[in-house]
Amino acid sequence: MSRFSNVAHYQDYSELEHILETSNNNCDMEKIRSAYSFAEKCHGDQRRVSGIPYILHPTSVACIVAELGMDTDTICGALLHDTVEDTYVTLEEVGRRFGADVAKLIDGVTKISKIPYSSREEQQAENIRKMLIAMADDIRVIIIKLADRLHNMRTMDCMPEQKRRDKSLENMQVFAPIAHRLGIKAIKDELEDRSLQYLDPIGYSEIENTLLMNEEGRDKFIEEIKAQLLAKTKDTIKNVFISGRVKSINSIYRKTFMRGQSIDQIFDVFAVRVIVDNVSDCYNVLGVVHDIFKPIPNRFKDYISMPKPNMYQSLHTTVLDKNAIPFEVQIRTWEMHYTAEYGIAAHWKYKLGMDKNGKVEDRLHKNIENVRKMILEQLQTEDATDIARNIRNDFEENDVYVFTPKGDVMSLPRGSTPIDLAYLIHTQVGHRMVGAKINNKIVSIDYKLRTGDICEILTQKEEHPNRAWIDICKTASAKSKIRQWFKHEKRDENIVEGKAMIEREFKRQGMNLTEEEYPEFFRSVSVKKQYNTLDDFYAAVGYGGIQLWKIMPRLREEYQKTYASDLESITVPPVPEKRSKASSGVIIEGNDDVLVKFSNCCNPLPGDEIIGYITRGYGVSIHKRTCTNVPKDISQSEEPERWVSCFWEEQVDEAFRSTLQITATDRSGLLADVTVKLSTMHINIHTLNSREVKNNKAVVTVTIDVMGRNHLRGVISRLSDINGIEEIKRL
Repeated sequence: MSRFSNVAHYQDYSELEHILETSNNNCDMEKIRSAYSFAEKCHGDQRRVSGIPYILHPTSVACIVAELGMDTDTICGALLHDTVEDTYVTLEEVGRRFGADVAKLIDGVTKISKIPYSSREEQQAENIRKMLIAMADDIRVIIIKLADRLHNMRTMDCMPEQKRRDKSLENMQVFAPIAHRLGIKAIKDELEDRSLQYLDPIGYSEIENTLLMNEEGRDKFIEEIKAQLLAKTKDTIKNVFISGRVKSINSIYRKTFMRGQSIDQIFDVFAVRVIVDNVSDCYNVLGVVHDIFKPIPNRFKDYISMPKPNMYQSLHTTVLDKNAIPFEVQIRTWEMHYTAEYGIAAHWKYKLGMDKNGKVEDRLHKNIENVRKMILEQLQTEDATDIARNIRNDFEENDVYVFTPKGDVMSLPRGSTPIDLAYLIHTQVGHRMVGAKINNKIVSIDYKLRTGDICEILTQKEEHPNRAWIDICKTASAKSKIRQWFKHEKRDENIVEGKAMIEREFKRQGMNLTEEEYPEFFRSVSVKKQYNTLDDFYAAVGYGGIQLWKIMPRLREEYQKTYASDLESITVPPVPEKRSKASSGVIIEGNDDVLVKFSNCCNPLPGDEIIGYITRGYGVSIHKRTCTNVPKDISQSEEPERWVSCFWEEQVDEAFRSTLQITATDRSGLLADVTVKLSTMHINIHTLNSREVKNNKAVVTVTIDVMGRNHLRGVISRLSDINGIEEIKRL
């Protein structure tokens, strides 16, 4: 027995009518009937690959949309979504017959349908950008597309195996994360489970069979729990509805196969869901649950007072019954239940008259605007290949909830840093940030925020973000705002930096061009795209709008065509800016050829005692042995085998970044004196910030290039001669 039927699932128009008649949707049935008749006529004798009449596909999609509670135009758009693409009908004719809104929806869905999401990275990312543009214009476009994709997955058995796998991978990478961010759990869970069925059929079957074996015992167990709860609440809480819930197979898969847990170790495989009339009853039921059953510590979550970004609200608690069997209890109101299942789609449901006080619609409308804002921020990303990754980061399920000192709750993707929080609070807070406190203790800016942290952002008067933050922060919004600041505020510096980066990389790759040859070369490969001048292109490279390592393979290929003889004996792999042994000056014990990168948390210098950590896919990360992120006792760490011995080469001919914090008497000209002193030593300055502190003191933070620890000592010694400086320490 399979979780999903192997029979292709199609619904006809009578089923659509039944859904609409039994729902609270006040739809225009005449318009919907007319749309169906028109679609049936247009598709005529067309058939699906399975041999089923084609009209049953758009009708089935319309049924899914109707079950979500969508409005008349969305249902009509679902019925007609393939007419323009697959029949003789034009968009103009659809507009004349059914209105501009329906035509706009069909146009958006048609454009999305033509996007091949599984092509190579650059093309896939650019196609996702197009999809986001359609979403930003009208969220209903993606709801129709999600319904279309879901029905295609329900009828995928007749397709070739490779196509099933390709579509399933698209779902996991693009459509399921978007469905989650829109709060449409009903579609998200089914898309993920059906996709997993094709991506890992063996793993899927193992979990499914285990659930089926436990089905009879589970039903009996849930009935016993229901009886106990109803007996305790019947006299005090009205209209208590209780049902059982099984965790989705994909969610179990992620915890078992990907985290190495057994199903017995997962506390919320089975859950009891309690639905009541109002919020106060939710907390009353929680008290009853904890009175009957023993709660498991640290397993209570209040998503009512702290809703998830996709509007999800419920109380979650994990408890033990009298036989010490753990299970989860979810408690919510009917309004919360509908929003949990249908998310943003609930907006149209309430818009059609279900909301009595306007508060629900206001909240749902606000979330639509938040999603649209997030989409528009994604579109500001100049490097299109970042978009697919940003969707998975910003739209993914794992969120953390952080408090501000004023008690406001902020939600961010897991892995976010104080930088992300600063830019979430306000762009200016991010630009003026100089540090952060977590629970009243100063932390590094790459600290990974955790649920429950109280985070205070420390700021200065002037705006001065750091370029290195782009690689540290998690959210696309923060990265975009930092890049935009450098784009507008530091254009001249960006041009110089971008040109220098290109020249360094060209030299490393053995690509030799004269000053006069650069403009013609870049014009020939059309890398400027939206950039009007070569300086605009240099500036984009300088502030990070273009990541050089991503375009170098194409530049190298073009160079080879014109200057083939120059590169005959040179082979340089097109990798990101991760330095190998030869260029890093570090030797990894037991490895002759390995990529290394220097951690931003401690910025090790030649002369420091160092240790390496083998990352997943990014080579070896080099830390100072005294770094706070390095365990004091490696043997007692979680993965001791990933820490490796390493040491500096005898001769290191490369500059390394180091940050100094200078405490001095606050006076006019202090920054100028520091700058002049560094300039006379021919020290390259990356960032220079100053802020006032108590007792007429100032703190200057400067990031510079040095050749090693001894060189840094000499720089500190020379800086100490400046009038008023009291202390200099390396950060």
